[in-house]
Parts: sequence; structure tokens; C-alpha cells
Amino acid sequence: MRTVGVEEELLLVDPETGEPRALSAAVLARAAQNDAEQDVFEKELHEQMLEFATHPQSSMESLRAEIVRCRKEAARHAGEIGCTVAALATSPLPVSPAIGVNRRYQWMADQYGIATREQLVMGCHVHVSVESEDEGVAVADRLRPWLQVLKAISANSPFWQGKDSGYSSYRSRVWLRWPSAGPTEIFGSAERYHRLIADMVATGVILDDGMIYFDARLSQRYPTVEIRVSDVCLHSGTAVLVAMLARGLVETAAREWREGREPLDHSVTLLRLADWQAARSGLAGELLHPVTMRRMPAEAVVRALLDHVEEALAGTGDLDRARTACEELLRNGNGAQVQRALMERTGSLRDVVTECVRLTQA
Repeated sequence: MRTVGVEEELLLVDPETGEPRALSAAVLARAAQNDAEQDVFEKELHEQMLEFATHPQSSMESLRAEIVRCRKEAARHAGEIGCTVAALATSPLPVSPAIGVNRRYQWMADQYGIATREQLVMGCHVHVSVESEDEGVAVADRLRPWLQVLKAISANSPFWQGKDSGYSSYRSRVWLRWPSAGPTEIFGSAERYHRLIADMVATGVILDDGMIYFDARLSQRYPTVEIRVSDVCLHSGTAVLVAMLARGLVETAAREWREGREPLDHSVTLLRLADWQAARSGLAGELLHPVTMRRMPAEAVVRALLDHVEEALAGTGDLDRARTACEELLRNGNGAQVQRALMERTGSLRDVVTECVRLTQA
């Protein structure tokens, strides 16, 4: 059975005002002091962010337990220095992002200017194990049209600098300011994949292959495909659903490759339109169907994804759990819908943040 690991980026906020706090260095120092052997937390580009990574898991129950534990530990370490964490993909309240003290981050600030300074967005990256680089690239080629559905499911960033952005996942619009981000063409082989990356680095536009921000890429550190399209999810259960579906997509794509089935040859132009539509409407409107690239209600497209990965989910024992989780999500809303409902009820972005702090650890 393929293993799955999750990286989540959390927003550090003041527990009373909900305003972002640039305290990641202090939180990391406290985490290292309190749990020196854990080493699950990492520094990110901005001081208002904190990242953690789970261990590879085969069981979705174990994965959820670790996500919940890491979120609670992050909140505990943050609380000891006067802040807390929220699983929000953008800050609803206005913020002036503080870039971390790091030569790499300074290079990015010099190279990309305001795009770096404003890039305070929190994502969720899912790692799914693959048997080889050839399998990994074949999987990435076949995932392309389905990734927009994961974006819609995870959408959790409707507010930007104190205003409603009009998007469900505005994080993804900000993320696309990086020159290497977004959907990709079909690679065809691991050799062509690596040649393209070498050519990209040779341009000097990006610093190194660590700045390859494809929607799905081969991990630099692990024998995995890394899927990078999702907002950090407000609820831990949604993060597990995204991980379940990601593993199902990887297994389904690998089987198609072994059977000699070619990937759908949608152009990058069409994929970008599908990606935009998912970011705009999330689960609240229409999406582009990954096969036909025509508009359909979001719930129909989510069910099409479930149908696409049904055999793989059944093989891991996750099918009933995934169906139930999708129905609950369609009924109760994703993070963007929850945030907007909170704003409509309270009229206060501060209250949105403080309630999301509670939901982060639920």
C-alpha cells in the first residue's frame, strides 16, 4: 500500500485580536527546546508562518491522528510565547508580511520583489510514495486535469488584506506569481522531466531545483510525488480527505500507465482555466469536468473524481470513508464557505480568525 505524508503551513496569530504575529523563530526555538527529538516543525518564507510535516502513513486514521497532534503541539509551543496557530490559507485581517532572515529568502526578495513580500499564503502538500522516477513522472502526467478538484475541496482563502477577494482560494492566485508555479505540460519520461528542470535552472530565473513549484512534482527528498495544489485545510478531516483522494489519484494514474493508457492531452491553457475556475468558485459553484473541460456543478465533479478513483480507494479500504467525507463536505462547506458564513454571522474578521483558531485544533 502506498504511504502518504502531509506538510501543512499554519498562520501564527494573536489569540485575542486575530492579527498575524511574526514569531516563527521564537516558536521554533521553543519547539526545539521542548521536544528536541520530534523535529517536525520547520521555518518558512515569512515569520508569520509555521510548517510541520507528518511521517509517512499507510492508515488514514494514523495520518489524521498525527495531523491533529502536530496542530495541537504547534498551538502549545506558540501559546508559550503569546500567540497561537490557525489553519488559514491567507490572513483575513490586513498584514505586513515579514521575510525571514535567510540568504535564500533574501535572494527571492531581490529577484521577485513585491511577489515575495506579499507571498504570505499557507498551503498543504501531499506526498504519495511511488516505486520509481519513471512511475512518478507517469503519474504526474496523468494527474494534471484532476488536481483542480483537490483545489476546490481544500479552498480556504476567501479573504485578502481585510477584504473578500471574490475567490474561494485566493492563495492559489497569489501562488501563481512564482514563475515556475502551476500546471505543466506532459513530460513523457523522467529523462525529459529532469532535462526541463535543468533548463529552467540554467535560465537563472529560479535559483535551483528547489524552486520548481509545479502542481505535482517529484520530491527532492523522498521517493514520492508531491501534490502542491491545496490550501491548508481548516478542518483536519478535510486534510485527510485530500490525502485519501491524492493517494487514489496516484494509484489510479500508476495503473493507467502500467496498462499503457495515455494521459489526457489537455493543453496547459485549458488546465489554467480549470485551475482558475476551481480557485474562483471552490465548491460553491461550477467546476470544469476534468475529462470534458466543460462546466458542471461542483458536486457532480467531486463525484466524478470519486468514480475515477473508486477502484484504488476500495483497494486501500478508504472508499466508504471518502464517500462519507465528500458528502459531509458538500453539505457543510469547505474552509472558504465556513469563513464567509462566520463573517456573515458576526460581521467581524477578528471573530472569523478566532473561531478558525478553535476549529484548527478540533
